[in-house]
Amino acid sequence: MLIAELGKELGQAEFGDSRLSKRLAVIAEATGNQSNASFPSAMKPRAELEACYRFFDNPKVTPERILRPHIEATYSRIAETNFAVIAQDTTEIDLTRPNQQVRGAGPMSSEKRRGAFFHPSIAFDQSGVSLGIVGSHIWTRTKLNTDDRSTKDKKREATPIEEKESYRWLQGFHQAKEVALRCPETTCVSVSDSEADIYELFSLVDQQRAENLHVIVRGCKNRRTAPGGHWVEQARKSEIIATHTVNVRSRKAKTNAETLPRKSSRSARTAQIEVRRATVTIKRPHSASKDCSETVTVNIVLCEERNPPEGETAISWNLVTTMPIETDEDVQRVIETYCLRWQIEVYFRTLKSGCRIEERQFETIGRVKNCLALMSVLAWRLMYVCYLGRECPDIDCEVIFTPGEWKSVYAILDLPEPAEGCPKLRDLVRAIASLGGFIDRPKNEPGAQTLWRGLQRAFDLSTAWDIFGPGAKKNLPELSV
Repeated sequence: MLIAELGKELGQAEFGDSRLSKRLAVIAEATGNQSNASFPSAMKPRAELEACYRFFDNPKVTPERILRPHIEATYSRIAETNFAVIAQDTTEIDLTRPNQQVRGAGPMSSEKRRGAFFHPSIAFDQSGVSLGIVGSHIWTRTKLNTDDRSTKDKKREATPIEEKESYRWLQGFHQAKEVALRCPETTCVSVSDSEADIYELFSLVDQQRAENLHVIVRGCKNRRTAPGGHWVEQARKSEIIATHTVNVRSRKAKTNAETLPRKSSRSARTAQIEVRRATVTIKRPHSASKDCSETVTVNIVLCEERNPPEGETAISWNLVTTMPIETDEDVQRVIETYCLRWQIEVYFRTLKSGCRIEERQFETIGRVKNCLALMSVLAWRLMYVCYLGRECPDIDCEVIFTPGEWKSVYAILDLPEPAEGCPKLRDLVRAIASLGGFIDRPKNEPGAQTLWRGLQRAFDLSTAWDIFGPGAKKNLPELSV
């Protein structure tokens, strides 16, 4: 189930010791079909489990070395597409423990919550199929900043961007630029949410433009423009080029004190969205480095809700981009490309729920980081199988799955086998997802959650099939009654 290929891929990692490379391949193959299982459950016998823990604790093993062969393989997958979205975002890895805390884990929202932060850049094709990871950054905080707002602002202005946590967004752009250089025939778009609304990033993009590289950032600040005014105000002066009706889902704020519009509570509703476009020149703010360009010209696609319900914050997307916006089709492509950013949120859910990265029991943050690098690849594989079943439904399932894997699933679900060959990939993916709780209806598509649950069961079934089934290679002794 892509596991042998995945083990082979990660087995190319260079640690300066071939035994470590082989060990990584073994761990990947053992946990790949059981990403939801604990290491003691997946690694048998005990000697394999102990070797697994020694691997994650080895000083020669680093997240960068674990990921390098996967990143190289991702470049190859991207090169086969005409258009790739490089989405980057940050998620918390909560390692808070009731008793003994993970050594090296830092504070997050409070001193009581301990953990790390994970910021990957992940490639998707234009249909949403994940192509792989192209870079990542893992870090911990040493302490919380408890200064008042005025002191924080002064320190922030005095600190170089390279020493701020926000520098990760510039690193993500560099990773996207590397993709564009390695895949010159592919149009690459680096997509980020509102946390990436940083002038240093816009200046960097302006100074290091590449013909096949673009960016989309959801703006959140009221930036000044030349000769005067602000960018959203300037965009609102342009004519409406389209209107859309969208269904807004309800959302519950994590805390009652949440004030950010994108994190506050809201009720479900149908919203009327107006779309405008504009080209603006923004000025360098006083807080930005003097090395930045004095002005940067960007395109804006502004999507705003008309007449929101009383008490509700209007839906507003200020999409800042270097992509062309001359035609209505260009504008539509900008919006559709930004919408693909949501796939990285699905990826984070897969990493945490499907691979249970926050529940892994390690004593030090170094071991957690190494495990996170491996699990980040396994989470990608789960998403890849899920979306490949949607986008390439008619390919033979044996491109990914072994005969024992699909035959055992079909047997347990009492599904008729094809008269010739094997089932199509879409049919098998839906069958496996049904083992994980997916309700198979014509207009439904399985999600990553039901798929990873189903894959766990499918692995157990295929193991039993290969040992006891019709094609078993072993002649098991008959049991006496």
